[in-house]
Amino acid sequence: MVCQACGAQVAAGDVRFCPNCGAQMAAPPPPVYAQYPPPMSMPMAPPRVQRNLQTLAMLWCIYGVYRFAAGLMGMFFVRAFAWGRFGDWPFGRYGGPWGPHFMGGLLPVIATVTVLAAAFALITAYGLMTRKPWGRVLAIIAAILVLIKFPIGTALGIYTLWVLLPEESGREYDRLSQGDGQMGSAAVSS
Repeated sequence: MVCQACGAQVAAGDVRFCPNCGAQMAAPPPPVYAQYPPPMSMPMAPPRVQRNLQTLAMLWCIYGVYRFAAGLMGMFFVRAFAWGRFGDWPFGRYGGPWGPHFMGGLLPVIATVTVLAAAFALITAYGLMTRKPWGRVLAIIAAILVLIKFPIGTALGIYTLWVLLPEESGREYDRLSQGDGQMGSAAVSS
């Protein structure tokens, strides 16, 4: 062994200080043993947005169809109630003061709300599925709006916010949307 301070030869063994200059001797590094077999590395799971984006887009698509079907059923029941198709009600045969004149006026309102809600959900699904830059923001807004539609809307809203709301998710979504745009422009220029 050689002293690093003065360069003198020092006998190997349990020597802590150089006998020539008194400098502290560095301990030799421990031997390195090879590991056989090498440790298996765990495969890394894809990030949260990449892992859940397709599922989220499909759920928004299904929710849009559900909203449309629920609106049609609502229009059917309002029309049947207004024109007395359910038999004798406590309000009279034609709904009393809530008869055809009042209830019939609700049909266009229900139809408009149904079409707008279904279209909003389907546009959100399209934005997520095609990874449009505005898709994440629209999905977060839609998720906040559907939180009050218990239980399906609440579950979808919570899931959407869990996937897309964190700041890291925003950066990941931006990378995904820019990556798809670059691949699309490269395919067009080829």
